[in-house]
Amino acid sequence: MSTGKAFKVLVTHPEVPQEGIDLLKENCEVILVNSVPTDRAELLQKLRGVDGVLWGGHAALNAEALDAAGPQLKSISTMSAGIDYVDVPELKKRKIPLGHTPTVLNTAVADLAVGLVIAASRRFHEGRKKIDNDQWENYHLNWLLGQDIRDSTVGFYGFGGIGQAIAKRLGGFDIDRVLYTTRRRVAKDIEEEYNAKKVDFDTLLAESDFIVIASPLTKDTEGVFNATAFNKMKETAVLVNIARGKIVNQNDLYEALKCNRIFAAGLDVTDPEPLSPTDKLLTLDNAVILPHIGSATKRTRADMATIAAHNVLRGLAGEPMLSPAY
Repeated sequence: MSTGKAFKVLVTHPEVPQEGIDLLKENCEVILVNSVPTDRAELLQKLRGVDGVLWGGHAALNAEALDAAGPQLKSISTMSAGIDYVDVPELKKRKIPLGHTPTVLNTAVADLAVGLVIAASRRFHEGRKKIDNDQWENYHLNWLLGQDIRDSTVGFYGFGGIGQAIAKRLGGFDIDRVLYTTRRRVAKDIEEEYNAKKVDFDTLLAESDFIVIASPLTKDTEGVFNATAFNKMKETAVLVNIARGKIVNQNDLYEALKCNRIFAAGLDVTDPEPLSPTDKLLTLDNAVILPHIGSATKRTRADMATIAAHNVLRGLAGEPMLSPAY
């Protein structure tokens, strides 16, 4: 039976917000993958013959998936900023345009990053454990003292949209200055706005009171925060990661936190995800760990679905995508 609609689009996750699905339904026949977590067999079967895909989860988007769809596939958008689960060279080879949704999640992720800065530096997790274990020791005057944000040096490993949104928020905490390590220098007006200075990695490590990881995961960034890096940081330093878990060597981080080589860490991302409930990182007082919820607000996810849908529709129409991944 034909619906009379020109294109068939697969939405690979049943929980993609309705805002995105409704946009697609105006002009396309929409098919949904119903399994949660995604059943690969169902995904591959439903990909067959579609023209476009709104890739709603973090399942591998690779040659197997593209082969299952067939040669008529002409438009794909993820509903995420990071695309480390996508075989980008394979898509480029087949000349299939790919969209993603980076900028709309900057606000939500930046808010959460500030939360982790505060939670880690002011010992939220450790404090809660003290209550749970009946160790409320407020008769000590120096109990649970944390690190100040005011007058601090905040270092960013990666200083794109999310890093800049975090710097903007931390400006309200009267920080002293921003350092950043990136491949390319950001525009001069951005440096002036945030009192930011580009430095090499060793300088970033040595001079920062807080280090925020806000870079993509690539072969160059994987594992760069290791024992060597932690040994160059201040003992009072706080590390926050809202990017990708694999940028940090988690074993080395555990050791650095356990022996107080650095003060604390706040993580929204881990390696692997999900993290095992028996992971040794979870035994530490000075690690605040969240289950990758950086973009998890209703409004942000609705915006992500809308932009992903627009990306798919533009690709189908042969127009440049709203937010192309390349």
